[in-house]
Amino acid sequence: MTIERARVPLSRWQQAAVAMGSAVGALVNPRRADLIAALGETTGKPAFEMVLERMKKSPEGRAILLERPRVVSEQVGHAWDLPENTFGAAYAKFMGSRNFSPDDRPPVRFMETDELAYVATRAREVHDLWHTLFSLPTNLIGESALKVIEFEQMYLPMCMLSVIGGTVRFNEKQRGMFLRHYLPWAVRAGRQCTDFMCVCTMSVTLVKTWSK
Repeated sequence: MTIERARVPLSRWQQAAVAMGSAVGALVNPRRADLIAALGETTGKPAFEMVLERMKKSPEGRAILLERPRVVSEQVGHAWDLPENTFGAAYAKFMGSRNFSPDDRPPVRFMETDELAYVATRAREVHDLWHTLFSLPTNLIGESALKVIEFEQMYLPMCMLSVIGGTVRFNEKQRGMFLRHYLPWAVRAGRQCTDFMCVCTMSVTLVKTWSK
């Protein structure tokens, strides 16, 4: 499946301006997924290039780059029909209970090449799969913990910025719980687990494999 070609070439100054504007806007309204996505793209090129090179060195990663699977309804819709004790069913329950759709992610706009655009798209689309895998809720603590895992896996600056922004919004009890428990756990999980960007050759296979 191809990546949408609604991409916008930017100069370095334009990238800096978009990054700054997106960062301010995301702090004001953390629910603006488009601003968070723009911030991730304009600050994350070196990290996405590193992930791309890592994928090229992995047999599974090379297969993913060749096949370019997507986590969209067309590819993972069968998860809603899988048995209850499967990863696919857990993913479907996670998405359905929150009225989420796999197709809700904004398209990548600011990556220079098709390969980098795909890597950025995949990083964005597997987010809810990782929520399901780590049993993390979509509240402020759960999102912050997952951003720590994502940072340890991909070193995206946006992930660390999101964690910093999240801890600012914590109340005292939440901040203490996050720093004592969630943060060290998330760091260990992100460092010690496998490279999830290279887990399987197709996102649809990921859902099926867990049913075995």
